[in-house]
Amino acid sequence: MILAKNISHTQMAQVLYNGVPAGLLEKKGKKYYFTYLPEYIKDGGRPVSITMPLRKESYQSKMLFPAFANLLSEGVNKKMQCRLLKIDENDYFGLLLATATEDTIGTITVKEINEVA
Repeated sequence: MILAKNISHTQMAQVLYNGVPAGLLEKKGKKYYFTYLPEYIKDGGRPVSITMPLRKESYQSKMLFPAFANLLSEGVNKKMQCRLLKIDENDYFGLLLATATEDTIGTITVKEINEVA
């Protein structure tokens, strides 16, 4: 189980399906949110997971959604990635942003969104 850590700021990422922007993944405090982009739904896009069918409402969870958690390495590979990238082993969102930008297994990639304050 991958639970969100208590972090007060929001982290955001764009989720792409075969390179097409499909939705927004956010980590706010102890919760994760995924929202499909309205134009992606309107254009007949495919769901990012069978467990997350297309809908206008956001999905919410206290753990990183399995569709995204399954993009992460495990075991020794995860330890090595975290050490090389200087990412806390429990920062699953940070690891996802650092490792799922291209060449993932499957159709999903994730790009960090840096909001200007």
